[in-house]
Amino acid sequence: MANPHEKLAESLAVLRALQRRSVFAVRSADLTRTHRERLVKNGFLQEVMKGWYIPAHPDEALGESTAWYVAFWGFCAAYLKERFGTNWGLSPEQSLLLHAGNMRIPSQLLVRSPKARNKITTLPHETSLFDTRAALPELEHIVEKDGLRLFSVPAGLVSCGPGFFRQNATDARAVLSMVRNASDVLGLLLEGGHTTVASRLAGAFRNIGRDRIADDIVKTMQTAGYAIREKDPFEDTINQILPSLEQSPYVNRIRLMWQQMRETILKQFPAAPGRPSDTDDYLKAADDIYITDAYNSLSIEGYRVGPELIERVRSSEWNPDENEDDRKHRNALAARGYWQAYQAVRKSLRKVLEGENPGAVGDDDHGDWYREMFGPSVTAGLFRTADLAGYRNDLVYIRRSMYVPPRHEAVRDCMPTFFDLLREEPEPAVRVVLGHFVFVYIHPYMDGNGRMGRFLMNVMLAAGGYPWTVIPFEKRDDYMAALESGSVEQDIAPFAFFIGGLVSESLECKQAPIR
Repeated sequence: MANPHEKLAESLAVLRALQRRSVFAVRSADLTRTHRERLVKNGFLQEVMKGWYIPAHPDEALGESTAWYVAFWGFCAAYLKERFGTNWGLSPEQSLLLHAGNMRIPSQLLVRSPKARNKITTLPHETSLFDTRAALPELEHIVEKDGLRLFSVPAGLVSCGPGFFRQNATDARAVLSMVRNASDVLGLLLEGGHTTVASRLAGAFRNIGRDRIADDIVKTMQTAGYAIREKDPFEDTINQILPSLEQSPYVNRIRLMWQQMRETILKQFPAAPGRPSDTDDYLKAADDIYITDAYNSLSIEGYRVGPELIERVRSSEWNPDENEDDRKHRNALAARGYWQAYQAVRKSLRKVLEGENPGAVGDDDHGDWYREMFGPSVTAGLFRTADLAGYRNDLVYIRRSMYVPPRHEAVRDCMPTFFDLLREEPEPAVRVVLGHFVFVYIHPYMDGNGRMGRFLMNVMLAAGGYPWTVIPFEKRDDYMAALESGSVEQDIAPFAFFIGGLVSESLECKQAPIR
């Protein structure tokens, strides 16, 4: 007779087979009752609603949201397909958000279907699905993306309400920039006689510098006998011309976010002291705070390290091959990797303190920081050598966050743009805040993004003459909430205020007289 472990292994093998088929929503019929109950009991399945489950991790605490946020889009796609077949689509507004690369988890997902019952379906963690009975665009204007049925970009722009442009300005501009020619939307506008929508879209395209498209909409509608009064639906204008040939909506979202967030940061952040005159003195001050920094930065990521461990692993005598316990111990390996990464960051500090462009230094050197950070884990066999190759090649999710980072295909477009913006940014405060924020927003690696973002922040601080600043572990919740606000709500003020406050404290400590 099989023991309980063997039985659980059998059930896990069945679940694994489903996951290999990219099944995010597990129906009762997908598993036998025995397998299903065994997996639920052991924490490998979570019930979403009667008859529907999602894969989970048994280590997750009760009430943890991560498994649900990871499964959300795949679950909704499978659930809606089961209910409506192919006769459904997400709302035009939600469709445009997804086209723009905004994968944040909505509190309520709006769905259209001629078969809908105008019903709210309650989902976990204060999310829900509302299906409304409404017509869909012609099949040629429906696109499928990862199982989700979306309005095409032109159909979404014609069908969305004016509030979309005010409430989601960054995403609206990013998706408008995907339209190459007025003919993409003119057919829909003329066919439906949409004079109000045409007036709004002409104003929207002109707002982002697409005057040719705006003029073509106005002239064509007028030629067809429609009265057009162009109206800008946005509440403000931008000072940036978006490249007309840009293929990735993620890239334009980052450009727009950067422009939108600059002024807010400058209001929240202390003025830069200016580059220090004594480079060695600055580096010594950074070295002196290293143990405190390493303890807090690693603790934020969930590692359990203390000053003694940090001191031991930075010693030249530390050798994982001679210490079996440390070689297998992730905390020690993380601490050693942090020390090695800091040595590489220290070289970058010297470069910016000697006047090199901080954005260029970050671009050139961040790969070295990453390789040093995870080198010990590769040596110990906990990571594959291929993991040091560079940016991620898979989806990544942030624990407990409703924000979903860009798809891995977009990372290679986003990172050069990010470093271009960092290189061209004249204000030290903006480089500090957005250097950290946008880096973790892109989340270019499978692991280590928080530590890398904090290292990059401190290189940007050094370039402005600010002291090395530690983000305390005891303020982790405030830190993560501020990052979430920027990522989900596009509100950078809490993060700028949080980092600015810590930097101000560091400045006060540096300037305080010794008694």
